[in-house]
Amino acid sequence: MKIGTTDLGERPVMLAPMEDVTDIGFRLLCKRYGAKMVYTEFVSAEALVRDVKSTVKKLTISDEERPVGIQIYGRDTDAMIEAAKIVEQAGPDVIDINFGCPVKKVAGKGAGAGMLQNIPKMLDITSHIVDAVRLPVTVKTRLGWNSEQLIITSLAEQLQQCGIRALTIHGRTRAQMYTGRADWTLIGEVKRNPRITIPIIGNGDIHSLDEADTAFDRYGVDGVMIGRATFGCPWIFSRREPSLDEKIDVLKEQLLINVERIDEYRGILHTRRHLAASPVFKGIPNFRATRIEMLRAESVAQLTEILERCRELLKNG
Repeated sequence: MKIGTTDLGERPVMLAPMEDVTDIGFRLLCKRYGAKMVYTEFVSAEALVRDVKSTVKKLTISDEERPVGIQIYGRDTDAMIEAAKIVEQAGPDVIDINFGCPVKKVAGKGAGAGMLQNIPKMLDITSHIVDAVRLPVTVKTRLGWNSEQLIITSLAEQLQQCGIRALTIHGRTRAQMYTGRADWTLIGEVKRNPRITIPIIGNGDIHSLDEADTAFDRYGVDGVMIGRATFGCPWIFSRREPSLDEKIDVLKEQLLINVERIDEYRGILHTRRHLAASPVFKGIPNFRATRIEMLRAESVAQLTEILERCRELLKNG
């Protein structure tokens, strides 16, 4: 599978862009374990144009994580064009447009999945960005706004005509948010459309490489993107199951990377979500109390002590 000149190999499995999740430390860990492509947290076009410091920081990428995409979102055409030009200067391999985020603060303002209610605007933004930059432009979106407006099969052709180089489809509508099961049948229908020539990447409810393999076999997609199942589990991209010690050590490494990259307080905030959601701890009886303790920890020493305690609990059964 290729996006522009970037060759991702056969049946690539990728890390989805996620706000407050796919920071550079986590992306590097996922890359280490086999993610064929990683994406930054999504970036607000308006904030980027206004040169908001915290937003500009999200553009920081490293050669070790390539190929890497930077994803932008917004509802104003001029701001999106300008943001794409700024992103291009950061040097990613791909510029991705977010037309899929369902959360109210994004979609409710007409951006992200909100664009599924204004297809002419979506296509206008897409075509203008494609014309404004030299890098490959891709799009990530959903099946439609709700179950009565499943428009992805026709929308895919329209987006392709705008000049995008790949399309990622999350198998839910905006109305579903993240509830229910992702429906891959329409993703497969898009892929089987003989008029579609760009790579089609499927996303939604993939929890392992075995499930990714099933998606490739059953729906014929060119790539698979994994999102929430990566929380606290960067090794999900590996065919080799790491040992318990390796998993705990990786989570500790992620904590230290984030603290060094930002500061202790915010680095811990960035890491706690991963720790609390990690499948590593499922074997601990009555883990809820420990999970709460993780979410309340305010120092590296506290979190490290909790992790070591969990290690011992898991080892001793």
